[in-house]
Amino acid sequence: MSSILKKAAVVSIPTVRQALLRSNPVLATSLLAKRAYNSKNGVEMTVRDALNSALEEEMTADEKVYLLGEEVGQYNGAYKVSKGLLDKFGPKRVIDTPITESGFCGLAVGSAFAGLKPVCEFMTWNFAMQAIDQIVNSAAKTHYMSGGNVNCPITFRGPNGAAAGVAAQHSQCFAAWYGSVPGLKVVSPWNSEDAKGLLKAAIRDPNPVVVLENELMYGISFPMSEAALSKDFVVEIGKAKIEKAGTDITIVAHSRSVGFALEAAYLLEKEGICSAEVINLRSIRPLDTETIIKSVKKTNRLVTVEGGWPQYGVGSEICAQIMESEAFDHLDAPVVRVTGADVPTPYAQNLEAFAFPDTEVIARVIKRTLTKKIGA
Repeated sequence: MSSILKKAAVVSIPTVRQALLRSNPVLATSLLAKRAYNSKNGVEMTVRDALNSALEEEMTADEKVYLLGEEVGQYNGAYKVSKGLLDKFGPKRVIDTPITESGFCGLAVGSAFAGLKPVCEFMTWNFAMQAIDQIVNSAAKTHYMSGGNVNCPITFRGPNGAAAGVAAQHSQCFAAWYGSVPGLKVVSPWNSEDAKGLLKAAIRDPNPVVVLENELMYGISFPMSEAALSKDFVVEIGKAKIEKAGTDITIVAHSRSVGFALEAAYLLEKEGICSAEVINLRSIRPLDTETIIKSVKKTNRLVTVEGGWPQYGVGSEICAQIMESEAFDHLDAPVVRVTGADVPTPYAQNLEAFAFPDTEVIARVIKRTLTKKIGA
């Protein structure tokens, strides 16, 4: 069952935070991050700077690593993720390309076959549709089709999902698209530690890895542990993280939706309604079903949250995995999906705000799920 958003029929919570979320989602998310998470060592880093740090560290450690894409060099990146890298590593390792995704992506894949470790940046994953043949048919399949003789150690990265005011053609989530392809690994970072650790792991991986970032998260600051500040820090691909422990219901999310899920969990806990466990997937493929199953066996209820479309989405796959596992016997209520609306993303701001899940929607769905029983 899908909780496709129908917020227009619901009276909004008359709070400053709700108004801020609608008018300025970046600032609202920043305030949430600073309020909900305290840094033990006092060090904070934006997601943008975490990605930049990962690139710099890996390029310093291995001369085979290079970066290419539109405006990554002289302009310091469309979102300033590659700021300063051209000055440090030069034009042979930080390469500005023409606006031809199929061309420079094919070049990058070929160089990976030859033993280099390219980081191929797409200004947005929507533009990568021009290069999907290179990603799926060349990068993902060649190791298998060569009998294991040809590796493709390449990282594809860039902003994924909806941003703000960029309309339907620039607002898609590709997690389910690439998550369905054998031969690819797919990761979806939420905070700064995720961003740094997963990107470093992707660059070091001998397989093609798709890194799905989020434009609205680039400027958000999160605390960094001492371990995460180390040049040796990596986040294991294929392992989810329990961001908040709970006993009454499990919420599984990835990317920006993790922040909304956490806020909903803390809100409901403060109201005395439930204790929710929040899982940050981090990795889309491979999917850490073990962590999800273990949590569901404890809480007996499950809600998935994502910004993508409902049909054949990440939440749908999680539902199927739970149905086919021993966790099904532990469910007290049907699994519920909270997704983006099943429509092309509207351009108008008031409609766009209704098209994606936020704290209010997630909290409302959790309350409803807690009252349901299988067979009732």
